[in-house]
Amino acid sequence: TMSLREHALSLFRGALDTVRPGPMLKRALKLQGNGCPQLLVKGQAFPVKRNLYLVGFGKAVLGMATAAEEILGDHLTRGIINVPLGIQESLQRAGMQEMLLKPHSKIQVIEGGKNNLPDAEALKGAVAIQELAEGLTADDLLLVLISGGGSALLPAPIPPILLEEKEKLTKMLASQGAAIQELNIVRKTLSVLKGGGLAQLAHPAQVVSLILSDVIGDPLDIIASGPTAPSSHSVQDCLQILTKYNLLHNLPKSVEMVLSSSPTKPTAPENYSHVSNIILGSNTVALEEAKRQAEGLGYAALLLSAAVQGEVGRVATLYCQLIQLVCLGFTSLGAGPLSDELRGNLLQLAAELQIPGLDLEEFLQALRGLGPDRPVCILAGGESTVQLQGTGKGGRNQELVLRVGLGLHKAQARGASSPQGRCEILFLSGGTDGQDGPTEAAGAFCSPGLVAEALQEGLDVEAFLRNNDSYTFFSQFQGGHHLLVTGLTGTNVMDIQAILIRAM
Repeated sequence: TMSLREHALSLFRGALDTVRPGPMLKRALKLQGNGCPQLLVKGQAFPVKRNLYLVGFGKAVLGMATAAEEILGDHLTRGIINVPLGIQESLQRAGMQEMLLKPHSKIQVIEGGKNNLPDAEALKGAVAIQELAEGLTADDLLLVLISGGGSALLPAPIPPILLEEKEKLTKMLASQGAAIQELNIVRKTLSVLKGGGLAQLAHPAQVVSLILSDVIGDPLDIIASGPTAPSSHSVQDCLQILTKYNLLHNLPKSVEMVLSSSPTKPTAPENYSHVSNIILGSNTVALEEAKRQAEGLGYAALLLSAAVQGEVGRVATLYCQLIQLVCLGFTSLGAGPLSDELRGNLLQLAAELQIPGLDLEEFLQALRGLGPDRPVCILAGGESTVQLQGTGKGGRNQELVLRVGLGLHKAQARGASSPQGRCEILFLSGGTDGQDGPTEAAGAFCSPGLVAEALQEGLDVEAFLRNNDSYTFFSQFQGGHHLLVTGLTGTNVMDIQAILIRAM
């Protein structure tokens, strides 16, 4: 029989493969018919006659564009994509030729956005995309490829605002403690292409956006700052934010000019009738594939949520308590006082974490109905946050795994009441982009024996956690055997967690 570890790895890879740019586009995009060819996008049909243009921006867009060009062939007239600095070389080095454009491609690649910050190169790309969009007619079809990281790669401040001025304002807001949502509203308001700007410039051409989401809940106007989606915000919202952080009175002249002459209402949604926004890949799509595969391996598989968020320690506690509860279900203790206490704790935690769309009552009900004989697989995704206290090296997935390992160890140490003794347990957490923090690992996995085994090797898990040094711990522990290493994946739909449990 395969080990839980092998199962977990295979589920993670399956989830990844389903949101890799190539396979994802090939499933969603079809060209059909000879007389009057049509582009089929997830069942919607668009007529094409060699009048097809393509633009794109984001971290996963190069692979998406390569697959799109292969599908579209001669129908593609011209394309421009803006991708992160150095990505072609990285993919080349990683041997991922399938994500690179062919030598005589009709798609021009501009690399910019060093360290995920807008820069002169990204601006050059944004201007080229803007010019292409402005030149389109009612007979044209514009295919827009969007993925996470697209915001930094599409900076085009409304003239006369300079990129430096917009950046300085954003930095000032950030240093005053503005939330990312607030920063995005201000950026969008001062931007030519964001907040639906690109779609408006491309009018009257038909616009079809294919989106790989790296944002919880997949909100169209937030992913890459929503260049093809109606903005739900107005200039008033931007002014309110600037007022809140006392920045209204030392704005650059150019910003004042733009704000005073901007329309006060956002563009009406009916002005987007020429646009189709289609989410091709997301955390949910990846989790559903992992669930399908888990069922194929004989697990009773449940999806917890694709929107798990919150401080990493609290999220770890949530997972530890879920694991305890499942183990109780495997023993005859499934309906005792300990089980009620765990249930109560879980409901309280879930309420505190405010995970969107999670009905934990319903989830626990489904868990109860599983019966003790089948192994259980619980899948979840999203993005937790780490409050840095130390100077160590790690990422949020490795830290989450280490905290779950510690939680399971402590539960076991409480002695006889611990339900874990009769279960085999594995917990995995990994980033779908293959990079967890500034490390070469995507994440890690653990079982309840991790902390005790580490102590035998002279490694103190709590000391590593105090220093946010999870990567160093996993590198030293059992020769790095618990690290999850995928290499560059060319995609990103946030993080994925898997809990596998079977009776011993």
